[in-house]
Parts: sequence; C-alpha cells; structure tokens
Amino acid sequence: MPDLATGALLDQSPPKAKSFISGTQADGRRSLRVAAISWFAVAATGQLLFVVYLLLLYGRAALRGDWAALNKVMPHGYVPGDVPGNLTIALHILLAVIITLGGLIQLVPQIRLRAPAFHRWNGRVYMTCVAATCVAGLYMVWVRGGGPGDLSQNLGITFDAVLILLCAGMALRHALARQIAVHRQWALRLFMAANGVWFFRVGLMFWILLNHGPVGFDPKTFTGPFLTFLSFADILLPLAVLELYLRAKERGRTPQRIAVAATLGVLTVAMATGIFGAVVGLWLPNVQ
Repeated sequence: MPDLATGALLDQSPPKAKSFISGTQADGRRSLRVAAISWFAVAATGQLLFVVYLLLLYGRAALRGDWAALNKVMPHGYVPGDVPGNLTIALHILLAVIITLGGLIQLVPQIRLRAPAFHRWNGRVYMTCVAATCVAGLYMVWVRGGGPGDLSQNLGITFDAVLILLCAGMALRHALARQIAVHRQWALRLFMAANGVWFFRVGLMFWILLNHGPVGFDPKTFTGPFLTFLSFADILLPLAVLELYLRAKERGRTPQRIAVAATLGVLTVAMATGIFGAVVGLWLPNVQ
C-alpha cells in the first residue's frame, strides 16, 4: 500500500504541472483571440462609417446629377467632356463600397461555415472588384493625373496596387488548389492590402491628432516626408502586424502571444483614435 500511494502521488504531479502550463498557454491564446476580435470590431465599425460617408457624399451627388461634387475631395474627380475618365472615377467609388462590405463579410466565420457557397461567390466578386479597382486607381494616377500628392505618393499607390494583385493571385491560387489554410492566410493579407487607402486616412488623422496639427507635411500642397512614409506604411505596417499575429497564433509561446496581443491592443486604440479623427475632421464636414 505505501508503494501504491507513493506511485499515485508521483503520477499525479506531472498532470498538475501539465495542466498549469496548458492553462497558461490557453490564457495566451485567449488574450490573442480577444485582441484580434477587438481589432476587427473597431476596424469594421470604421469601415462601415467610411461606406456611409461614400454613399452620402457621392450617392447623393449622383441622385442630384451634381457630378462636380466629385471635385470636393478628389483632385480632377470630374472633368467636363472626359467621359472615360469620369466613368472610371465613378466605377472606382462604387467598387470601393463593394470591396469594403465584401471584405468584411468574407472575414465573418459564421458566414464562411454556414454559407460556404455564398462565401466562395462573394470571394470571387471581391477579388474581381479588387483587381478592377487597382487598374482604375493606376489609370487615375498615371493617365488622368488624379494622384493625391507628389511622385513619391504615386509610387506608393502603385506599390500598394502591385501588392494587392499579388495577394489576390496567391489567395486564388491556394483556393483553387484546395489548400484552405494557406488560402485563408493570403485572404487576410489581401484584406489588409486592399484597405491601404482606408489605413492611409485613419493613419493620417491619428498623426494629426497626436501632434495637434499637421507635422511633417504641407497641408496645402499635401506633400512632405510623412506623407511619403505613410504612402508605403499604410499597407506594409498592417501586413507586418498580421504576420506577427499569424506566427504567434500558430507557433508562438505564451509570452509571444501576450506581447502580440498587447501590440494589437495599442494599435486598436490608435486606430480608433484615427477613425474618430477621420469622422470628425474629414467625413462629417464633407457631407454636411
């Protein structure tokens, strides 16, 4: 009996230690999951507000036939007599609404699990619209001269377009090959890249609020080193954070998961601040 009792105590020790480690790891995964969900909730709210802004500004202008309203916030948005260019601008705005809503829908797991056919078709429409938007955007910048600032920003937009098309192509390739896990990773990269313009607006307003005014650029000419930096960071920073998240989720240890979760928390607060600034400083003034 003493030997059996000793053996029982020894047998119980490893499970207790394993349970403690598992619980700690579960806490790390839970923190990461909560941080990711919080980030998505704030991002989705901001993007839906952006869609409402587009519909109020351009939708109302279209209903009134006031095409000159395109020039309110977009350089060379409407040029009398330039039918192909004006149609390209209108298509670009319409596709922006479709892409924003379609991208958010693609990331909702309940829709993916309960309506897989809809998820696949929405994905096809989403990627087609993303590719069309890239082509339209490049046309606006390099052919029509509708870029927001100087050459460096136009190069940033071009770089964004190339990365978007790359992510879309890789997501489609792995979907067709039924490599679903890899496809989902590339779909997330595509979502981040396709929202580069939105990240630019939010990042700009966060920077202005942080510095209590424009710093590092000239608001009149809309040029300067910060805008050059942001033209590339608006897509590279979200992609870099996504890579940290994916690696922490799949192979990270507890400290790594908690560190990435904390990073996501800080970025979520910054993003919420930028969204607030965009709503108050950019979107509301233009629809009133």
